[in-house]
Amino acid sequence: MAHLKALDECSIDAVLTDPPYSSGGLTIGQRQQAPSKKYQSSDAQKKFADFPGDNRDQRSFITWATLWLAEAYRVTKPGGVCMMFTDWRQLPAMTDALQAGGWLWRNIVVWDKPTARPSRGEFKRQCEFVLIGSKGKLTPATDRCLPGVYRRSIVASSKRLHLTEKPVPLLHDLLQITPEGCTVLDPFAGSATTAQACLETGRRFIGIELSQTYFETACTRLKTLANWTL
Repeated sequence: MAHLKALDECSIDAVLTDPPYSSGGLTIGQRQQAPSKKYQSSDAQKKFADFPGDNRDQRSFITWATLWLAEAYRVTKPGGVCMMFTDWRQLPAMTDALQAGGWLWRNIVVWDKPTARPSRGEFKRQCEFVLIGSKGKLTPATDRCLPGVYRRSIVASSKRLHLTEKPVPLLHDLLQITPEGCTVLDPFAGSATTAQACLETGRRFIGIELSQTYFETACTRLKTLANWTL
């Protein structure tokens, strides 16, 4: 939060972020486990580091989300867009927090995950969601009619750098609603997938990451991109 408060008012054009869900189970006990236990199977060949902020109860989670969303709103220019990942468990809470933070709730984009793990005797949990908000009236960046559903496979564990990493092609899809050359903020930068997508599509990037492990991973990712130095 302190890093967000340090940014100037109306200094960025868009927010694209994947905050901790504080989810991953059907009961309080399950949801308060470490992310490494909630979001990967015990027999996974590749193990990932945990990250902070993923075990809040429901009321504190909504309060926390409202606080950082309000700061993100402050630093966004009028007409800017906010795109925020969430899952089915936290969809109601995050739609409340988005609006409590000042944003105009505009839409929900569906991420269709064809490679999601099946559930015997149940419907497959195949979707995650991207909440779309704007700071007042949206300033259009394109004349195209963008889809509301994107079908992108989950990043394979062998290629993943973060426990809950989102596919870079999906981030490319989402960035279509922003103008080229704009500045995109990710308050939960993780392994810098949003940063990579921004650099690959001609956009500037500001990222914040509390985990030292994932900050170092993000730096390594960005150093591998052409013409990028830290």
